[in-house]
Amino acid sequence: MKIAIIGAGAMGGATVEGLLKGNYINVDDITVSDPSTAVLEKFAQCGVRVTSDNQQATVGADLVCVFVKPWLVERVLKGIKDVLDYKRQTLIIVAARVHSTDIQQWMEKEGQMIPTYLVIPNIAVAQLASMTFIVPALATDAQHTEQVKALFDSMGESILTEESHLAAGTTLASCGIAYAMRYIRAASEGGVELGFKADEAKRIVMQTMKGAVELLAATGLHPEAAIDLVATPGGVTIKGLNEMEHAGFTSSVIRGLKAGC
Repeated sequence: MKIAIIGAGAMGGATVEGLLKGNYINVDDITVSDPSTAVLEKFAQCGVRVTSDNQQATVGADLVCVFVKPWLVERVLKGIKDVLDYKRQTLIIVAARVHSTDIQQWMEKEGQMIPTYLVIPNIAVAQLASMTFIVPALATDAQHTEQVKALFDSMGESILTEESHLAAGTTLASCGIAYAMRYIRAASEGGVELGFKADEAKRIVMQTMKGAVELLAATGLHPEAAIDLVATPGGVTIKGLNEMEHAGFTSSVIRGLKAGC
């Protein structure tokens, strides 16, 4: 299977890195198109085919993945429309708040529509650890959907969802990874105040978060049930949790998530 990545910025570049780390796509079956010479040189050194011509990247690909800013999607799609093979190729668009109704208006050709998916991964895709949301927005073939899901499952986990839930998925997982990193920063700074060196504090917090995730994944426990295993009556854990709640910890997290929808 051949794949074209149009736009190798933060998310597109992270996806290429994930493809290179995984074994789902052969390196010489990946083509990257980007206007940046530095980006192209970086991936060319990894054995990836590179070009600055989006049409050239599109021709011959089975999956055409567009990773550009939302305001550039229309221009990029119209730029490759004439060379897309609507009967053979599948289109994947990775851009927040781009709607299928607009895509259909831009891309419909002689009453035909190329199978199109709206996809939102997060930057952990580079480490094969993304949480990716997939919407079969303008696609009905189950085989196409299985192919797209298998691609992103090879770089983490994916979930098929409705377009109406995509904004929520974006804030929960794509924005959410930044929220998790902000907690790491805050806890690390707290660790410095407690007497650890900055790098040591960060390492402690990161391993602690990793342990929490692996514990929940292994046991299936609800987070609050796992907390009860740690929070001894009258102990320091419950005192710390209550202080965080007095400062609005849970409320702040929920309000931050809702602000992104």
